[in-house]
Amino acid sequence: MSENLAAAVAKPVSETKDEKRPQKQPPYHVILWNDEDHTYTYVIAMLMELFGHTAEKGFQLAEEVDTRGRVIVLTTTREHAELKRDQIHAYGKDSLIDRCIGSMWATIEAVPGE
Repeated sequence: MSENLAAAVAKPVSETKDEKRPQKQPPYHVILWNDEDHTYTYVIAMLMELFGHTAEKGFQLAEEVDTRGRVIVLTTTREHAELKRDQIHAYGKDSLIDRCIGSMWATIEAVPGE
């Protein structure tokens, strides 16, 4: 093998800074909205089942959604946030409240400044 060819083969291909790093997906919040048709028990159970939160964390989030009207339950990629929002919508009604006709409401939004 000639010296020039050997040098060319051994020399790494230069990459730009952007090519070296994988593109980071912008984060999204999953937001749970308050209503009067779901109990703390329902909210805590849902957050434990869908998000893996502890009962204590579930209670804290239930209290926040009750007092502030909304709470961020997860920050993640857009695709995962959409899945979690859809899981909240599909969770079903609160059997402890007769007037409850369905699941709680959730939305996703991009994290500001990201």
